Amino acid sequence: MTPASKMVVTALLTTGLCVGPGSASAQQKAEKGMSADAQRGRYLVQIGGCNDCHTPGYPQASGKVDEKLWLTGDKLGWRGPWGTTYAANLRLVAQTMTEEAWMKRARSELRPPMPWFNLRDMSDRDLRAIYRYLKHLGPAGEPAPAYMPPDREPKPPFVQFPAPPK
Repeated sequence: MTPASKMVVTALLTTGLCVGPGSASAQQKAEKGMSADAQRGRYLVQIGGCNDCHTPGYPQASGKVDEKLWLTGDKLGWRGPWGTTYAANLRLVAQTMTEEAWMKRARSELRPPMPWFNLRDMSDRDLRAIYRYLKHLGPAGEPAPAYMPPDREPKPPFVQFPAPPK
């Protein structure tokens, strides 16, 4: 084997390119056939914490939830002075909206504990990438429970936020 051949083999082994078929990582499999925008949206969903509330069991599983369940909403209620809100099934929401409607909603004030101000401050490119990722995923799951006003007691499970200080 020539010195140049040894370098190529070493480089392949070092970078993990010398592997058999079917050994691609879960991320590589998930991104196959996905547009660059959708791939960026997937990345933003992961690092932006969207799954923390919008994917059932995500924090409890340390993020090890099958992607087919991502962003399908949750039945865990978030109760506070505003009433009780639920993390929406974004996959169903996005399927009923145009990209422009998505942009408008993302720039709107939403009920707590949704950090709507984080969406407001995202670039148009990033919000569009998240929308395109949601469209790529397609519809799945059931709608989240409906908002409940402050005077109504939600069914468990729910997280009770304390009243603001007086």
